[in-house]
Amino acid sequence: MRVFPDPKTGLYQIEWRDNGRRLTRSLKHRDWARAKRQADEVAAGLTVHEPNGKADSEPEPLTLEMLFDIYGEEVTPTKGERTQQRDRVATAMFLRFFSRDRDPATLSQRDWDRFIRQRRAGRIGVSGKPVGNRTIEWDLTFLLAVLNWAERSRDERGRLLLDRNPLKGLRKPKEKNPTRVVLSEEEYQALLRVSRQVGWRFHVALVLAHETGHRIGAIRKLRWADVDFEGGVVRWRAKYEKTGYEHRTPVTTEAIAALEEARRMSNGTADAPVLPAPRDPSRCLGHMSAHRMWNRAETLAELEPKHRRGWHSLRRKFASDLMDQPLKVLCELGGWKNARTVLTCYQRPNEGQLRKALENRHRVRP
Repeated sequence: MRVFPDPKTGLYQIEWRDNGRRLTRSLKHRDWARAKRQADEVAAGLTVHEPNGKADSEPEPLTLEMLFDIYGEEVTPTKGERTQQRDRVATAMFLRFFSRDRDPATLSQRDWDRFIRQRRAGRIGVSGKPVGNRTIEWDLTFLLAVLNWAERSRDERGRLLLDRNPLKGLRKPKEKNPTRVVLSEEEYQALLRVSRQVGWRFHVALVLAHETGHRIGAIRKLRWADVDFEGGVVRWRAKYEKTGYEHRTPVTTEAIAALEEARRMSNGTADAPVLPAPRDPSRCLGHMSAHRMWNRAETLAELEPKHRRGWHSLRRKFASDLMDQPLKVLCELGGWKNARTVLTCYQRPNEGQLRKALENRHRVRP
């Protein structure tokens, strides 16, 4: 007799022989001490088996804790580093709020509404502070993702983890007027002038964000193997893209010049990061380091403080600057999978573009 974890689900399995036949069943949990105790009981003859040699296989009821454990082991590792951390924090919050032993199939509109009220009031969550609709939307999007995944996933015996998502179709709170700052050309030039005072890493990151339109998270994770200097192309790896979309884009001469500067400042080996962490060159520049550099640059550039003006405002500037280009081209260059996202969240026409559109309007002269 032996007990071992299933390589796919991590759930412990128990295996024994009956009249020369090898039989296996799932113990439906990941608790080693509990699995060992169950195996000892079987070995001691304390567990009743059916005449055909199969153990009583009544499935253990699925709990929220079990569901989040399985999702955390099978799905969360496929996401980006920051998203993985967000998954873990949200998991702990939901288990505390709904209770670990809750049957996920019993979740209802009342639970949904109660969570929104309590979260908005700051009674749950790590910070203990009230949060807005945007944060609540993120939380509930994760919860729905887990339940939707369970609705499509089966256990080792082919049974669905959940017959249906009990919260499907419920409306998430939406931020009515989200703040989506677009960095102006004047602000970019001001940051560029002081960029080397902050450090070469900030200068390179700033130019790459402006010239490629990509998220700072993807830029921080670039390695020299992703850069083709001769072809003037950069590869953006799927695991560092929020959308999980791996793609290659041509880059401008300004971006190539910034990359060459970075190569001169680092060892430039294939697996080394383009933007290494100051204290550990084998690691990529951290999220908080990039955030602090941005704040320092704003101070040096004497820019007036503006809520939510940060690295992502460069991505919106990129989308707005290329508004005259076909959406398909823009999406490929910036790594967007959904053109609707570009239209609703990123592009903001300026006054010059609006006046140009009016000037180019076709008129029938009398």
